[in-house]
Amino acid sequence: MENKYKYFKRDISWLSFNYRVLLEALDERLPLYERINFISIYSSNLEEFYKIRVADHKAVASGATESDEESVQSARELVEEINREVNRQLDDRVRIYEQKILPALQKNHIIFYQDSHVEPFHQQFIKDFFKEEIFPYLQPVPVSKDKIVSFLRDNRLYLAIRLYPKEERKESPILESSRPPLYFVMKQPYAKVPRFIELPCHEKNHYLMFVEDIIKANLDLIFPGYDVESCYSIKISRDADILIDDTASSADLVAQLKKKVKKRKIGDVCRFVYDRAMPHDFLDFLVDAFHIHRDELVPGDKHLNLEDLRHLPNPSKSLHSPEKPKPMKLTILDEKESIFNYVARKDLLLYYPYHSFEHFIHFLYEAVHNPETREIMVTQYRVAENSAVINTLIAAAQNGKKVTVFVELKARFDEENNLATAEMMQAAGIKIIYSIPGLKVHAKVALIRRRGLNGEKIPSYAYISTGNFNEKTATLYADCGLFTCRKEIVNDLYNLFRTLQGKEDPKFTTLLVARFNLIPELNRLIDREIALADQGKPARIILKMNALQDPAMIDRLYEASEHGVQTDLIIRGICCLIPDQPYSRNIRITRIVDSFLEHARIWYFGNGGNPKVFMGSPDWMRRNLYRRIEAITPVLDPDLRNSLIEMLTIQLADNQKACRVDAKLQNIFKKRTPGTPAIRAQYTLYNWLCSNNTQQPKDQPAMSQ
Repeated sequence: MENKYKYFKRDISWLSFNYRVLLEALDERLPLYERINFISIYSSNLEEFYKIRVADHKAVASGATESDEESVQSARELVEEINREVNRQLDDRVRIYEQKILPALQKNHIIFYQDSHVEPFHQQFIKDFFKEEIFPYLQPVPVSKDKIVSFLRDNRLYLAIRLYPKEERKESPILESSRPPLYFVMKQPYAKVPRFIELPCHEKNHYLMFVEDIIKANLDLIFPGYDVESCYSIKISRDADILIDDTASSADLVAQLKKKVKKRKIGDVCRFVYDRAMPHDFLDFLVDAFHIHRDELVPGDKHLNLEDLRHLPNPSKSLHSPEKPKPMKLTILDEKESIFNYVARKDLLLYYPYHSFEHFIHFLYEAVHNPETREIMVTQYRVAENSAVINTLIAAAQNGKKVTVFVELKARFDEENNLATAEMMQAAGIKIIYSIPGLKVHAKVALIRRRGLNGEKIPSYAYISTGNFNEKTATLYADCGLFTCRKEIVNDLYNLFRTLQGKEDPKFTTLLVARFNLIPELNRLIDREIALADQGKPARIILKMNALQDPAMIDRLYEASEHGVQTDLIIRGICCLIPDQPYSRNIRITRIVDSFLEHARIWYFGNGGNPKVFMGSPDWMRRNLYRRIEAITPVLDPDLRNSLIEMLTIQLADNQKACRVDAKLQNIFKKRTPGTPAIRAQYTLYNWLCSNNTQQPKDQPAMSQ
């Protein structure tokens, strides 16, 4: 029997989210360089998408790998659909960049040259700069089909050049067609020269130029004796996914990762991006020479790798972005007050990046120096380089504390950093537990186990977060972290760590843990709301997360909607649930993209007027619910529960940065009703947290909206 319910395709939904990121570049209320940065983020996201998701589909389409989820034909059709949507979006990116960003820069006296033609007063500078700073690092390599073909590195910019030998002057001109063309590729010197060059000011204006345009302006110096016909930018994206046998032992897994991470840069081609102005015969030559498949071709702009725009120099003092307020420190948690003592009296909830992550570092620091600390246990998924968290754990081990860290080696693009960090911790005496065979551990949890000096019972402490133990992303990602010493949560968390060590079949009474009690409890919570709706009582669900993809859980939400349960989804990225259908008429999807990356997972169930609120690490993706270890805690403190409900209320009321996602995956901006206040959720929440924090320093500025 065919399922009456339908779903968006996961990757097409993701493209809708990334397009929403691009739309921030159109918001003239934002500082100009912040708008430019959103073009960079959009481009960087797209690069990773091709390296991972599209590369996987291409592997299935070519028959190189098999998939239970798609056939060869459906994979081919999906890749075609993805490329069509990406090409449409890239047309918009060109339009935004050329018609909005460049004129706005010029209006602010920043002239950003877009080709090799420059004003006369800069021509000598361009020539001198090229000779002195660029020319020594250039290595043009000839390309001849089946004879000389160089290896193109992943995500590096190359110039593809076509030229002809110069002919001696004769009475009759030599037709170009009688001279065989020569082809070269030349990698831009990334490590030696910046992508953007500041040129001398002239009158009121500042000038910027792409380094490749300076190279193009001086090609005659690189190829004396040749007529350079044309030059275009190209780049290749390579498959960056790492396929490993994760049923192997820890030692074998480490060895596999060390070997395969090194091969990431030479993975199979998943797209060949080229300047769309390149003539067809030029492109045909490159396709044949580098053995590119036609379905790997993605037309791009004159300037590729626009993710580099985050490094665009800002020579105008008048254009400096207003400094964002620093994360607030709570004086109740300053150096004079023990976090342990505070949490022993009352649970504590921190909102990052509005609250300082230093409070968590201080929490660990207290554990290091507390004589009653018996053991510190932490999961590590993605940590910062030179991490204060890791340094504190090492200090704990050196201070004689028992420290156990579960390290997830399979965190994509962080494998090398996680492995190096694990080896450093191991050398300091920390017990390291590596990835569980066949699973990823995505839970973000820490446990401080304590025992009184005379054996008396004293509280231990649990920390459950929606985000990683990473002090750098804690200033960029909007997350929540809960500190508690409630025995039921502490005991469950200890059971979870014992499970990670393979020591027992766990029983959880309070925490919800994926692959154990999470799905059954979610079904009970949804069933409760359906029963309330059937009785004619208010029934309400609010789910905030990064992604919703699991068909089984989507079906439960469709079913709840059909019974009249009012459901709001606050989902930043992938959402495969289709709104505005007969079976989803009571479901609304809100997407918020703003200064910080919305990353928290918060779930609300009305429960007949006695709401239940949960927070933790998982999205409702198949991988999170069935193939990972995830941890979710109920928020039991009434004040903190109300605080999270207020946060959800603010986000649903956003009329500045919130979009409604419709049945065509369009981002429809929510409009402000005349006479109502402007609500920009992230900034409104920050100011609300300030006003509800009597310990907030008086000189802390409010975030303007």
